[in-house]
Amino acid sequence: MAILVSCQSIGKSYSSRPLFSNISFGIEDEQKIGLIGPNGAGKSTLMKILTGEIQPDEGAVVARKNLRVAYVSQSESFDPDLSVEQVVKQAADLAPLEDYEKAASVDSTLTQMGFPDWSAKTGSLSGGWRKRLALASALVQEPDLLLLDEPTNHLDLEGVLWLETLLKSISVSFVVVSHDRAFLESVVNRMIELNPTYPEGCLSINGNYSEFLIAREERLNAQVHQQQALASKVRREIAWLQRGARARQTKARGRIQDAGKLIEDLADVKQRNSLNAPIEIGFDSSGRKTKELITAKGISKRFAEKILFGNVNVLLTTGTKLGLVGRNGSGKTTLLKLLVGELQPDVGTIKRAEQLQIVWFDQNREQLDETKTLKQSLSADGDTVMYRGRNLHVTTWAKKFLFRPDQLPMPISYLSGGEKARILIANLMLKPADVLILDEPTNDLDIASLEVLEDSLEDFPGAVILVTHDRMMLDTVSSQILALDGSGEANYYADYEQCERALQRSAKVEKKAQNADRKSNKNNAKDRVGLTTAEKRELSSMADQIEQVEVKIRAMQAEMEKPQIASNYPKLNELSKNVENAQEDLAKLFKRWEELEAKAAYDKEPSAAT
Repeated sequence: MAILVSCQSIGKSYSSRPLFSNISFGIEDEQKIGLIGPNGAGKSTLMKILTGEIQPDEGAVVARKNLRVAYVSQSESFDPDLSVEQVVKQAADLAPLEDYEKAASVDSTLTQMGFPDWSAKTGSLSGGWRKRLALASALVQEPDLLLLDEPTNHLDLEGVLWLETLLKSISVSFVVVSHDRAFLESVVNRMIELNPTYPEGCLSINGNYSEFLIAREERLNAQVHQQQALASKVRREIAWLQRGARARQTKARGRIQDAGKLIEDLADVKQRNSLNAPIEIGFDSSGRKTKELITAKGISKRFAEKILFGNVNVLLTTGTKLGLVGRNGSGKTTLLKLLVGELQPDVGTIKRAEQLQIVWFDQNREQLDETKTLKQSLSADGDTVMYRGRNLHVTTWAKKFLFRPDQLPMPISYLSGGEKARILIANLMLKPADVLILDEPTNDLDIASLEVLEDSLEDFPGAVILVTHDRMMLDTVSSQILALDGSGEANYYADYEQCERALQRSAKVEKKAQNADRKSNKNNAKDRVGLTTAEKRELSSMADQIEQVEVKIRAMQAEMEKPQIASNYPKLNELSKNVENAQEDLAKLFKRWEELEAKAAYDKEPSAAT
């Protein structure tokens, strides 16, 4: 396969902090690469280096001549007054294509993306549709290499499934940064992990995510064995160096230098292996003995004319692990607020145990004060935190959540989304709880943090409500899944696989409806084309044509009223049919007149003149 891009010993630092160094890898045709790594490893920076937006501090990036690269960043920025079609047309202009090719590419891309209304303003789009528009703007350029930075973040489950189908269907090589493990398992054929735990700074494996995990485990085990072997050698060399003065006189200088090198190598391997040490933390339970915590019977909720859900029953007991799924806007957060008492149901009852302790992880990160430092956010009362009955120094507590001591005085506004999420999780773990509610806790978290979170939720003895698009976490943690479809229906499923089949059936039905709407919109758009010259002439003569037919009808009706005609059945029947035909002609003329008048009115609109 041909090489598209080659990265040769590249490195990048910000201030005094190195992100990565001496990284080398190539990207070939037909490769679909998943790029992972801990928060702060430099994944987004590496993507921008591949686009040419920023330059590495060391090394070189060599791209194939005339390589077309398209980049979809984590956040989208569109002119809110432009339509979906206008945005994609502007993106198409970046591609070296003929005008007719651009027009065809715009049409096929928008159709592939499933936009129901191409004239919709970007300012009116939801987060999921904005992400689709960003993807459409990239694909319409017909790139050789597509770069996607966290494309699944803030998408609902249906959106993630749609994106999977799209990426599996296109022939474009791509690199995707994602922490969604099920997504990586489904769409990639090569994995690259940026991580200082490896001596090369990264690990590249051909295969999907599960194959990568096997190879990664083998590599890390080899590093542990290397540490053990080096430790044994160092112990022998230290024992040798500590022999008596007579022995020291006979020591070879080279062996002394080799011993020093062994000690340095051992320290390096120990440092790299320590970066992969598991985090040992968990949520704190209140120890409540009450079995039933929250009982909701037959609850319903609507906003304005929209029914979010109806006749829903929820029972939360100690040990319940409930996964809550549904498209954006289906009412998941509303249901959570009903269960905790922030909102009241329109119909139904909700009973809560007395003095119920509820801890809520907020997907909007609203609980964080951006002006505080990391230290203040982790330990508001001083230098220690109380965790499960014992005091821990804030530095020790911060290290458990992968923060460095030098980050403690840093304002949290400087931290990444994943680091902010870890602060929230750290604070949640200090609060005793009967019920844990986690509303999209996986956004921005790296894979190591996700695995720790899963283990903590599995071990938590209270009730858990989990809202997430991370299918692996749903399957690992949830004992049952409640799916909201946004149109009033709410159904329970035993596992995510069963739920996914239902979502796919629902998506097919909706797609058919969208295709019908799109066809109708296109027909309406055709109807709104201005008058042609011939139509203008036709409209100017329309009144005369209508008057002539009306005069003809009145003449025939007067003829029918004459006594000699009224008694002549054959003649009366003939005139009656002629009147009917004339009236049909008149109705057609009136309909045509309305169509032409509508087009004439469109010609007069200000937007039609621009």
